[in-house]
Amino acid sequence: MTSIIKGIHYKTEQPVALEINAGLIKTSTTGNGVNPNQFIAPGLVDLQINGFKGIDFNEPVLTEEQVLAITQALFEEGVTRYFPTLITNSDAAISNTLNVLLNSCSQNKHINESIAGIHLEGPFLSSEDGPRGAHPLKYIQNPDWDLFCKWQEIAQGKIKIITLAPELPGAIAFIKHCVAAGVIVAIGHTAANSEQIREAVAAGARFSTHLGNASHLVLPRHDNYIWEQLASEELWATLIADGFHLPQALLNVFLKVKKNKSILVSDATKFAGLKPGSYQSHIGSAVELDASGKLFMSGSPKMLAGSARSLLDCVDYLISTRLDSTANILDRASLRPNELLGDTRRCGIKEGNIADLIVFERDAGTTKIIQTIKSGEVVYSL
Repeated sequence: MTSIIKGIHYKTEQPVALEINAGLIKTSTTGNGVNPNQFIAPGLVDLQINGFKGIDFNEPVLTEEQVLAITQALFEEGVTRYFPTLITNSDAAISNTLNVLLNSCSQNKHINESIAGIHLEGPFLSSEDGPRGAHPLKYIQNPDWDLFCKWQEIAQGKIKIITLAPELPGAIAFIKHCVAAGVIVAIGHTAANSEQIREAVAAGARFSTHLGNASHLVLPRHDNYIWEQLASEELWATLIADGFHLPQALLNVFLKVKKNKSILVSDATKFAGLKPGSYQSHIGSAVELDASGKLFMSGSPKMLAGSARSLLDCVDYLISTRLDSTANILDRASLRPNELLGDTRRCGIKEGNIADLIVFERDAGTTKIIQTIKSGEVVYSL
């Protein structure tokens, strides 16, 4: 079945008509009768999302119906691919969630096509306060290849990204095993010294997980793990640009230094997409979500309790800062993550590429999704 998608190309700002057939962009021509307010861009890709709209991938009650609900809610946000992110937990809990995700993919076409892989963020992380973040200390452990292989067998190879602290005993050998197995390794929740960061990069680590966050409150001003990761030519960097996790000046520096190797992620919790109010987290903490979208520990406004903004919200925030062009910002949330993943057939609006697309309007400083197209099929329409 052939369909035509029309709009203004987000990069060239010229009218374009895309002929979509069998899930692919077959032709791209100059469009006639195009709405000048509607733009076409690649679908967004979120490499790190813990939950959305009241559903948490890390809660033991997760169901296949909830995974479908998150997938559909993300379509409304323009996200066409995402990585459910499992944080530090018990072996049994992680295994259970992997089973639910695998069954969800096998039972539903949209879920299977949208989950590009699973991101395992822990339990091989620093136990130190600050770098550990909100990860429960009792489940933190050193890298264990046999345990990882057990989880990967349950997931049938769907664990595609793992975040770990490279200073832990056995971490460098673990990274090499992951690289050989085709798993992308990210450095994060770490207290590593500069030499340990360099060793991890030499072993094959590819990117930094939410660079600038999950760190000590005070660091040596010159020799520290943030500077070392920022200086690395090999490392990509994922950034939480929600307006709360990183100040504008730091974002500005990160974007300039990393240039085409920076990627936006939401790192969203289940509170993203909910109304402002008081909530209880699954680890037993009371949290507050205010009208601006800031999520913090009850009674401690300066202590963030994770992110409550979608990837689209992060795009809008970064556009509002004017630190980069709208086209480049959209690339950081779509084209760049696909480049990191090596998925060249989703890198941009080109003939022969997979038709993962969004049609949107800009209205009063926000991006309004008009349509989301997944593998050539309209999966959301306003």
